[in-house]
Amino acid sequence: MVCVCNATYCDTLDPVVLPALGTYVKYESSKAGKRLERSEGSFQRSLHAPGLLLTLNVSTMYQHVKGFGGSLSDAAALNILGLSRPAQDNLLRSYFSESGIEYNLIRLPMACSDFSVRPYSYDDVPHDYELKHFRLAEEDLKMKIPLLHRASAMSRRPLSLYASPWTSPAWMKSNEDVRGKGTLKGQAGDKYHKTWANYFIKFLDEYAKHNVTFWAVTAQNEPLAALLTAPQFPTIAFTAAQQRDFVVHDLGPALARSPHHTRLIILDDQRIHLPHWAKVVLGNATAAHYVAGIGVHWYLDGIVPASCSLEATHKLFPDHFLLYTEACSGFITLRFSVSLGCWERGDRYSHSILTVLNHFVAGWTDWNLALDLEGGPNWVKNYVDSPVIVDSSKDVFYKQPMFYHLGHFSKFIPEGSRRVGLHSSRRCLICQLEHVAILRPDGALVLVVLNR
Repeated sequence: MVCVCNATYCDTLDPVVLPALGTYVKYESSKAGKRLERSEGSFQRSLHAPGLLLTLNVSTMYQHVKGFGGSLSDAAALNILGLSRPAQDNLLRSYFSESGIEYNLIRLPMACSDFSVRPYSYDDVPHDYELKHFRLAEEDLKMKIPLLHRASAMSRRPLSLYASPWTSPAWMKSNEDVRGKGTLKGQAGDKYHKTWANYFIKFLDEYAKHNVTFWAVTAQNEPLAALLTAPQFPTIAFTAAQQRDFVVHDLGPALARSPHHTRLIILDDQRIHLPHWAKVVLGNATAAHYVAGIGVHWYLDGIVPASCSLEATHKLFPDHFLLYTEACSGFITLRFSVSLGCWERGDRYSHSILTVLNHFVAGWTDWNLALDLEGGPNWVKNYVDSPVIVDSSKDVFYKQPMFYHLGHFSKFIPEGSRRVGLHSSRRCLICQLEHVAILRPDGALVLVVLNR
């Protein structure tokens, strides 16, 4: 199941109109080919329900929702801009407009990630501790910033952007290379750590000059990336204690002193590190003061249950939000990175989102907004799948089941919504239904049900 979009055609959705009292609106997607198909109905007065009965309880309130979205990597930007201008607009509208699935979160790599065509940083002049040679790259100026402006202009909802660094300049790293695994030279509080913290501020300053502001930054993408990635993968390794000290002595104070009202997210890695990572960092009162939330990646979710990682962390630190900051299918696969039309990959997205929302997570961010048929470009050949696949040779893009699965959440659950109580009349082991109930700021209730 894919929708083939081009310069003149793409499927669209109508803006959400709240149903009249006593009625409901249903949107359904299916493996057989339904794509957010809309229908209406009326509630029955009788309580007699022969099958499963789900009862919503709006007096039981849980976490606030931040939102849903994807990442504007260099690869995503390249693929979007590889299309003709009208096809680009159709792709951006599909994600951000009222005729699409209305994403409100965008994650942006700070300089290169593996999903770039080359390794680079913003200041490759050795020992430039004043960052006098800090410059945004062509990828920012010609690709990402213009796309962010276009997405924002199409969106009815305010977009919340957050940035994540993969690597520092080579001269700050123990291995003297933006490629590969190294630590930051020295220790927290020294000139390397101070300069690296100021690099974040420079990034925010330079983007602000182009009228782009950031809701948050993460302290480091996958600080323990050595667990999963290729030898060339650009990263800086941090232990939890090192991240705590960097936040306390360098990054926290730098952000607080800056003119930017940008929030700080820690971890940005797998949930197998929770609640330990949170205990180490947020157990320090100074660090906890500087940190707003905890970022989580989905790749090793099968190893540790949500209850003893996410929920346990929420119980220990209820004032710090949990946010899923990266997820994709097709990673470390023996078959195909891209599997066009694969329903099961969409199914896994919905299963993840439902599970984590029911364990106090505030939102969910997909990885690349768009990739090519190979699942790239990626300079370490770490190809993966994406909800939107671009074939620039034909000026078409394909919206996959993952896109529609995400839309069942992003379009209907705006920022500021709250999860509410939901009770099932019985445990149904054969029906394999998963569900969540959400109260929107406008008072409407959203029930999302996945039938696996």
